[in-house]
Amino acid sequence: MRQRLIGLVVFSFWVLSAYAGTIHLGSAADFAVLGEAGVTNTGPSSIYGSLAGSTDTPAITGFPPGIVFAPGVLYPAGVANSGPGTPFGDATAAFDAANGLGSFNEGTLSLGAGGLLSLGPGVYSFTSATVLLNGLLMLDAGGSNDASWTFQIPGAFTTAAGSSVEVVDAGSSGLFTGSITWAVGSGATLGTTTTFLGTIISQAKTALDTGATIGCGRAISLDASVTLDNNVIDAFPADCTVTAGGGIIPPAPIPEPGTFALLSFALLAMVFLTFRKSRVSSLS
Repeated sequence: MRQRLIGLVVFSFWVLSAYAGTIHLGSAADFAVLGEAGVTNTGPSSIYGSLAGSTDTPAITGFPPGIVFAPGVLYPAGVANSGPGTPFGDATAAFDAANGLGSFNEGTLSLGAGGLLSLGPGVYSFTSATVLLNGLLMLDAGGSNDASWTFQIPGAFTTAAGSSVEVVDAGSSGLFTGSITWAVGSGATLGTTTTFLGTIISQAKTALDTGATIGCGRAISLDASVTLDNNVIDAFPADCTVTAGGGIIPPAPIPEPGTFALLSFALLAMVFLTFRKSRVSSLS
């Protein structure tokens, strides 16, 4: 169905999409980043949730300057990479569960291409070797705080620079209790400054380019590494909230190094001027 809306083409698949349900992550839910072959970071990435490689390949580099915020835990020795009840084992089970759902076949549609794309809750599968998100993808929750979306991507998944995923028309203000799951059969790459929502579970490498963010979700690679570059990934449930307008606010990106330096200089200048003013006042 196609409708004209302020000069943009809007695609809606409310009726045709299969029922998604919530994809449960088990022990993997505590993690914002899991890379079976390790995790590599550049710059001051902010991770809200635990981070680990596997016990076989536990290498983690770039922390610091990257920060894992409590109660998230950084596991330098890695975590178990197989079996029920282990982070990688439960992530694999979630991947299999996501791909086992009945779905509406989107064929070779590129998400966000051709205008404004709006998808209701459901399961969406693709036949193209590479699925591209190019622009804005709106996930219409239909007035619910527990709506769920699952994307079955058989090959690679890539987002163009500046692309975004947004949830609209959720329920009342409060926690979002649904799920957004991206089951990727090959590698996943989020382009520069992409604003993303949901959990990526890929079989190959997951890479976040400079300034990309993930809210209400995680970056998980079952068989390869995760690479980060000045990113924010927020897996804390308490941070996945619905605003009064029915949307979900994604995490704010980290300022570019130049901007960060200017902000730091301005703050130091303010502290110095305040201190100097207080000294002058005390001496007068």
